Amino acid sequence: MIGYTPKYPEITVQLVGEDGNAFSILGRVTRALRRGGATIDDINEFQREATSGDYDNLLRTVCKYVDAS
Repeated sequence: MIGYTPKYPEITVQLVGEDGNAFSILGRVTRALRRGGATIDDINEFQREATSGDYDNLLRTVCKYVDAS
């Protein structure tokens, strides 16, 4: 998302060239948030928001929380 700063900009998650399955992305980002020191409340909120819609919603939510590349 151009011009948007994620909640945890210091946490980078590689999406390009990785498994694009929604569950794989959700797991990868959740693990990165845990390793990066995100609060349990933020992790739970990320998971709720990421799973509340379609695949595009998942990707938007990922970009809202971490630096996705």
